[in-house]
Amino acid sequence: MTTTTGTGPPAQAPAHNDEVIVDPRRRLLILAAMCVALVAVVASVSGLNVAQQALAEDLDASQSQLLWIINGYTLALAALLMPVGAIGDRWGRKPVLMIGLVAFSLLNLASAFATEPNVLIALRVLAGASAAMIMPVTLSVITTSFPREDQAKAIGTWAGFAGAGGIIGLFASAAIIDNATWPWVFALPIALAAVSFVLTTAFVPHSVEHTEAGFDIAGSLLSALAVGGLVLAFHEGPERGWTDPLTIAALAAGLVGSVAFVLVELRREHPLVDVRVFAVRGLAAGSVNLFVVFAVMFSLFLVLVQYLQAVLGYSALKAASGLLPMALIMMPLSTIAPTIAERIGFRRTLVTGMLLLAGGLVLFATLADPDGGYLSVLPGILVLGTGVGLAMSPSTAAITSSLPEEKQGVASALNDTVREMGGAVGIALIGSVLNSAYRSNIEPTVASLPPEVAEPVTSGIGGALAVAGKMGTGGAALVDASRQAFVDGMAPALYLGAGLALAAAVFTALRGPKTAAEAEPRLHAGDQTAPRPDVPDLSVNHTARSGSNHPNVESTGAEAAAPGESSGNMTGVIDTGGGPR
Repeated sequence: MTTTTGTGPPAQAPAHNDEVIVDPRRRLLILAAMCVALVAVVASVSGLNVAQQALAEDLDASQSQLLWIINGYTLALAALLMPVGAIGDRWGRKPVLMIGLVAFSLLNLASAFATEPNVLIALRVLAGASAAMIMPVTLSVITTSFPREDQAKAIGTWAGFAGAGGIIGLFASAAIIDNATWPWVFALPIALAAVSFVLTTAFVPHSVEHTEAGFDIAGSLLSALAVGGLVLAFHEGPERGWTDPLTIAALAAGLVGSVAFVLVELRREHPLVDVRVFAVRGLAAGSVNLFVVFAVMFSLFLVLVQYLQAVLGYSALKAASGLLPMALIMMPLSTIAPTIAERIGFRRTLVTGMLLLAGGLVLFATLADPDGGYLSVLPGILVLGTGVGLAMSPSTAAITSSLPEEKQGVASALNDTVREMGGAVGIALIGSVLNSAYRSNIEPTVASLPPEVAEPVTSGIGGALAVAGKMGTGGAALVDASRQAFVDGMAPALYLGAGLALAAAVFTALRGPKTAAEAEPRLHAGDQTAPRPDVPDLSVNHTARSGSNHPNVESTGAEAAAPGESSGNMTGVIDTGGGPR
């Protein structure tokens, strides 16, 4: 890989057409292009949530169709992240990104003119597929274009926008819905994609994986089946019920696909992902913490927005504004969190972040009071934002640093898949607990109501408020009861999230790498002070060796390497057999 000092051609012809950008101005523009594209993708996940009522009225969409309009995008995005990330590595990250941006813009434009719910569902699924061409490439471009000493800070900035993108999408969409019609919601992602396309064309270098190995078609198909099946199950379970045939079929497909993926990848000479990469303790700790962070954050969006709108009576825009303090803390903290991890240690940083995450949820659960208004939940929001900011970017850096440079598209896709899976599981798990507790709390109130009225009341606080609105002055008691039932139901759901964060903190304290050099070996390859013990070579072309003598790799139970034998790997980096570096 060569370096270039500016936007012009390098002094030497680049070997393999790869570049590390030295010019700080160009790096800043590359980072801006990638973060803008990332926000376009992430904002599209949450943006339509506030437009559901308008979609139902204008397109005559059923509740099931509304869910598919929102979830179809996420399902396609999550299922295709790994295969498309590998395609970007193999055939060039820049062209894949540019094709994705164009397709994403055109599909969003077409969605704005949809007049049938099923047409909009199809367009949203295709938009999710195009988003899968964008999201993993945005991070892999950063990790292959920036010098190693600058990557951690750039990854931190990227992670901050990844976390705040959902809040930005909610806020912008709410502002649009309050002042215009729902088709204008698609204007934001189109504009962001257009800006990113221009910057990408001008400043992003070409980078590819250099290997003669064939593409892992079987692994790609199985990864799509595994992730898509599990995400579909977690989306449909809370709505249809966990015993519904579709939920069971999706869960079965996801589990079977996951087992088949592992078995196939273990036997392939050049796998899509060498599953033994999870023996690297930095990647394992990063994945666990990132999974929990997004499980908590996505479910918090669900709980907090409902609380602000249904309990405090906020408009959609005002409710979305209530999330902004979390983003304002999270984004700058994510940028400096890798530096904090360098100074006080990776393990301490992540454990502190997850403890703050748990503490914020406990504060939210115990202090939330309708009479206290927004100020009663603000302390919890601020502490949560601090915890997310500390934990998110070091986890991302640990994941991407555990695979070599030629596999950064796959590493980025793995990072994104963990995020999407965490969000889906968090909403399903914590949302189910909240709904169950609400139904139990509201049961005494609905006992005296007719069945046709009781059903929407028990379905959720939104249904209860709609019924109360039709009851006139007699609905005031139902409003009070449903709001109290929701507030009381939040506590067990939030405590469950706090328990998940505590479990992640304990796991990291026991099994996480102590230092950033151990957790991010690729970024510290030239650090002579970093620990450099023998490392097991997990290449499929060699016999796996025990990692019992290496603090960052769990033992695989295989025979230990002979003394003095060179593994040919950087500390804690998996050699996937993807060709020369």
